Amino acid sequence: MQNVQPSLFAREDTFFGVCQGLGEDLGIHSNFLRLGFGLALFFNPAATLVAYAAAGVVVALSRLIFPSPRPAAAFVAQPEIVEALAEAQPMRLAA
Repeated sequence: MQNVQPSLFAREDTFFGVCQGLGEDLGIHSNFLRLGFGLALFFNPAATLVAYAAAGVVVALSRLIFPSPRPAAAFVAQPEIVEALAEAQPMRLAA
C-alpha cells in the first residue's frame, strides 16, 4: 500500500495548511503555532487574520518554488522476496 499524502491545501483536516507548513519549514510542532494564532485572535483579530493570510501566501510560495521531493515508488521489490512470494503455497482454511 502506498503512503500518499495530499498537498497541505487539499487536506480535510487543515485550514489551508498554514500552521502545518510553517511548522514543517521552521522545525516546530504545528500545534504551538495554532495555539499562538488562537490566542492572538482574542487580542487583535484583524491583525491576526492578516498575519495568517500573509503566512499562507509565504507557505504557498515556498511550496511552489521549493517543492519537496517525493519518492518515485513507495515500495521497491527485491528479487528474493518476489521469488519467495511466487513459490508460496496458499493457506488453507480449517473446516
